[in-house]
Amino acid sequence: MAPTNRTREASGKVRSLDSGAGGRARENDHRRVSSGERLNVYAEPGKLRTALARRGVRLTRQRRILLDIMDQAEEHLTADSILERAQKIDPRVHRVTVYRTLEMLKSHGLLDELDLLHIHGHRHYYESHGPRDHIHVACLRCGKVREVESELFEQLKRQVERDTGIGITVARVEIGGYCENCRPKAVAPRNTS
Repeated sequence: MAPTNRTREASGKVRSLDSGAGGRARENDHRRVSSGERLNVYAEPGKLRTALARRGVRLTRQRRILLDIMDQAEEHLTADSILERAQKIDPRVHRVTVYRTLEMLKSHGLLDELDLLHIHGHRHYYESHGPRDHIHVACLRCGKVREVESELFEQLKRQVERDTGIGITVARVEIGGYCENCRPKAVAPRNTS
């Protein structure tokens, strides 16, 4: 495996560049790997509010609270975690408002609903769309979810479009495995003498 150079972006997220011959990074590879946070958080603050306002959707105070929570979330949120955060701001926010807002965002194509390999039972997670599709990689033991953006994934989508004639509007890939901390350690052979 080629060495990897890691650089911190202005947002604090880690960007990894695959090193080619001589260990020099190829900038055109455009690969980003999160350390557990969402990659596209803060990409466009207020993106959900702006998109809905352009579409003429009425933005109540409670709906604006929910949109801000989802726009700023550094991790994948469940409906319950969205409700909990919203009620800290306005205790009058109801569960039905959360679910209606999530459905409305999905119907406008602004939000993805993920099951993340059901690592936490049948919970569903929500994230606003970023500028690029990405891969979710989940540890099956501790549940940590990382995101990966890669030009290889973009190339695969273009190849699928060429081969099938289908214009891809969304692509989801979820990969499960064990993170470095959870990988079973090699068991030393037992001494039988």
